[in-house]
Amino acid sequence: MTDAHKPTIVVLDGDQTGQELLLEALRVLDPAVIRVPLAFVRFDLSLQNRRLTRNQVIAQAAEAMHRFGFGLKAATITPEEVDDVSSPNAILREALDGKVILRTGRRLPGVRPVGGVHAPIAVVRMAVGDAYGAKEWRKIDEHGDEIAQRLERISRKTCRAVAEFSFQHAEKTGAKVFGGPKYTVSPVYEGMFKEELDAAAARHPGVRYEPHLIDATYALLLQSAGEALVIPALNRDGDCLSDLVLQMYGSIAGSESMVLAFDDDAIKVRVAMAEAPHGTAPALQGKNIANPMGMILAGAALLTYLGTPAADRASRAVYESVFEALGQGIATPDLGGQASMTGFTDEVIRRVTSKLDVWESLG
Repeated sequence: MTDAHKPTIVVLDGDQTGQELLLEALRVLDPAVIRVPLAFVRFDLSLQNRRLTRNQVIAQAAEAMHRFGFGLKAATITPEEVDDVSSPNAILREALDGKVILRTGRRLPGVRPVGGVHAPIAVVRMAVGDAYGAKEWRKIDEHGDEIAQRLERISRKTCRAVAEFSFQHAEKTGAKVFGGPKYTVSPVYEGMFKEELDAAAARHPGVRYEPHLIDATYALLLQSAGEALVIPALNRDGDCLSDLVLQMYGSIAGSESMVLAFDDDAIKVRVAMAEAPHGTAPALQGKNIANPMGMILAGAALLTYLGTPAADRASRAVYESVFEALGQGIATPDLGGQASMTGFTDEVIRRVTSKLDVWESLG
């Protein structure tokens, strides 16, 4: 059920430990905890139900997110068999017309990062096109050698969405837009992305902009330890960068992942779907020891797209509570602590409630 006067979050249930962690995030998003009126509609994206509906449930969930604008997704199983149902992630991105995947690496209290990096690094990855879904073929050339070829494509509208969002996000977070494509080698293909980045820089003169070729971006990352960065990237580059950046902080536990769709002008976010960057972790299922941080932070990130002061305040309370708890040694076993999955969530809820009480008393 939904309430026309409340923002509605479409909840996408998943598999194994992914579903357990989603339930922990929903405990934190309880309106009684965060003091933000919310409604929820749910769709079962478990492997069993995707098989039962032949993936029709994914289309239904995407349609609901188009209607309401917000989604929170649990990790799901992608079967290996070719004739089985495919990955729901790719189907959802296409159905939503999602153009950006946002992942932010940030330092975790008590976790040693690589190379001394401590300021947040956000990777704004192109979510469609490029090497993914490209047409591929092989042929034998006139010399008898086997040749493999691939036909990749990107669109200007997608490039504009990635570029504009990168500068909007940097403006919002006080970061610098850093890096870029290898336009010197590919002036037509990757050059179009560079053109849109330069155009976005002109629209946002207050945002620091330090363009680099993608290879230099990798090389300079470890020298940029003290400044928050936003790195816009093509799909393939962003996929690799995301994995590298998250691991630079010693764990992906403190990260969330956002899939974003935009309006017709590729400027304003129209649909935001949040999830954790990890998988279903079947070995941890039912043991109450999995780390819920990623899913809890996904919920906190989603709140920032509601666009209300109450939602922004709740989001900040959740972020601060998660990292303060970790900083005071309350952690699940993967981060060297002894807290259970539900115990960590309990502590976050206690801290969120306390913060909101204090902030309300201070006006």
